[in-house]
Amino acid sequence: MLGDNQEPQHYYVGVDVGTGSVRAALVDQGGVLLAFADQPIKRWEPQFNHHEQSSEDIWAACCVVTKKVVQGIDSNQIRGIGFDATCSLVVLDKQFHPLPVNHEGDSHRNIIMWLDHRAVSQVQRINETKHKVLQYVGGVMSVEMQAPKLLWLKEKLRETCWNKAGHFFDLPDFLSWKATGVTARSLCSLVCKWTYSAEDGWDDSFWKMIGLEDLVADNYSKIGNQVLPPGASLGNGLTPEAAKDLGLPAGIAVAASLIDAHAGGLGVIGADVRGHSLACEGQPVTSRLAVICGTSSCHMGISQGPIFVPGVWGPYFSAMIPGFWLNEGGQSVTGGLLDHMVQGHAAFPELQARATARCQSVYAYLNSHLDLIKKAQPVGFLTVDLHVWPDFHGNRSPLADLTLKGMVTGLKLSQDLDDLAILYLATVQAIAFGTRLIVEAMEAAGHSISTLFLCGGLSKNPLFVQMHADITGMPVVLSREVESVLVGAAILGACASGDFTSVQTSFLQQTCGIDGPTLINRKLRRQWQE
Repeated sequence: MLGDNQEPQHYYVGVDVGTGSVRAALVDQGGVLLAFADQPIKRWEPQFNHHEQSSEDIWAACCVVTKKVVQGIDSNQIRGIGFDATCSLVVLDKQFHPLPVNHEGDSHRNIIMWLDHRAVSQVQRINETKHKVLQYVGGVMSVEMQAPKLLWLKEKLRETCWNKAGHFFDLPDFLSWKATGVTARSLCSLVCKWTYSAEDGWDDSFWKMIGLEDLVADNYSKIGNQVLPPGASLGNGLTPEAAKDLGLPAGIAVAASLIDAHAGGLGVIGADVRGHSLACEGQPVTSRLAVICGTSSCHMGISQGPIFVPGVWGPYFSAMIPGFWLNEGGQSVTGGLLDHMVQGHAAFPELQARATARCQSVYAYLNSHLDLIKKAQPVGFLTVDLHVWPDFHGNRSPLADLTLKGMVTGLKLSQDLDDLAILYLATVQAIAFGTRLIVEAMEAAGHSISTLFLCGGLSKNPLFVQMHADITGMPVVLSREVESVLVGAAILGACASGDFTSVQTSFLQQTCGIDGPTLINRKLRRQWQE
């Protein structure tokens, strides 16, 4: 029973849709993650570089995990829900039914995934226009953005998809529509992936120049003509139908969404570092680089004014933190690259058997095996004769060249477990060197970065963290709450509920120690230094 002066606890749900799974968390007002659930989602690759998913499958997974995390909780205490997701393209017809994004005509597969590279010809033609909107994506548009994918659909699937389409959503915006029936888009998605300007809106001349003039019709109704900042409350909240699906009360607040990496940036970049004797204490938040590392890696740096970095996306105004400009570097398929290198090696079956016998993951076993074979030298020197160029899926930043390929140099005829461990180490180092190149490009353009804040699945790997510290020469800070992406999604729900006045208020309270309630209040788990 509550005391006379004790207010009831409020809870918020964060839902994160990643590349291979949907995850949900229940978070309290103090930023403590109380419950967690995950559910795998389906993925199709009908041909090389074509990656597809199903919006119906993803929504069903969202419902499964949300119901799990709110079990046993008084529904009246759940105040809001926030969604984040990968920046994949969802296609629906005018009645909001799925449309096929494939030659097979399978409408169940109605999502072109973020890592899909089918639109190579289209993006090359877009970049040849040299249109002024390209200056806000590092000078070169990525094949992973939405404009080239839309152009591919128009050119390749005109009859079965394009002519029937009524709505093109970024996946985070699809989820908020599914929850509320509101077609408003998040400023985050449109600015970062669709060339929308927070200050000037859509640029008609760009869409007409690249051959997508039909999207300008009806005030851009197919791609979004109502744009809201992340964390804004949508419509009348959760619809009765969505509430039943999710196991939540109808009418609770639903927030305008974030892209998954941006939710991670929001959840970690404002961490309260006071009292831990860290070098970044007292330094401006603009000196921090949030690195969200999972299937891919995203490098989020914010600034007071716009900074144009060649080969790095942005500057985007208010795309992650209201009032700040965002630059976003990235490495495509980093976690995926580690899986590719390790699982494709001849010694992988032996590794699997040994890791299973020890009840360890294959990566925990490899880390311990590297410690065993390094002898007296630092582990990094095991790769003195073996080097990896990690752009197996092209280079997103800072070279912005999707045609680049990966490379391994220094291979021998042996293929034992030692060789696999060293190849794994060389791949981790290559990814860390990629981060260093991004940091150097950002600093050369005007950023001043002194500390890396890591989150995401790969941040749980101590070797990955240590190599980033060693190779960048910067301290790396990890939060005690490792699920920063889910915390970021929950922040959105909290802001939409009205318990916090804005995302910016929550963010500034955490960063600067402003008095009053704060959604994030996490101490640091560990600091890695060179």
